[in-house]
Amino acid sequence: MSTEDFEKIISPFFWSEHENSASVCLNVGEYKTEIFKARAEEGFEGNGYDWASLANVFLEEKLPHLVGIVKFDPEGSMYCAYSADKAALKQFAIAFKEAVEDKDVVHDLFSRAELD
Repeated sequence: MSTEDFEKIISPFFWSEHENSASVCLNVGEYKTEIFKARAEEGFEGNGYDWASLANVFLEEKLPHLVGIVKFDPEGSMYCAYSADKAALKQFAIAFKEAVEDKDVVHDLFSRAELD
């Protein structure tokens, strides 16, 4: 898969390469905000921490072999996952984007997300 194809597949998430690692991030607030509105009364806002909570449930349930390899470093305005294993992070990024695009899957996963 070309870099261009990969970047199209994961968009609006974006990929950044670093010397010994890579990260996949999202500027929050515009993409899939309806996911978080479903639990707004509990305090979910759709910020970077909320995205990381969702991604953590996804990782633990759907890609448990990547737990500890893919890590999260969210901020209020940005969700970010990173890893020294770039191939593992790419696998996670593609699978997570597919899950987020599937309304039933993402709402099921989000039902178990914990407020950070």
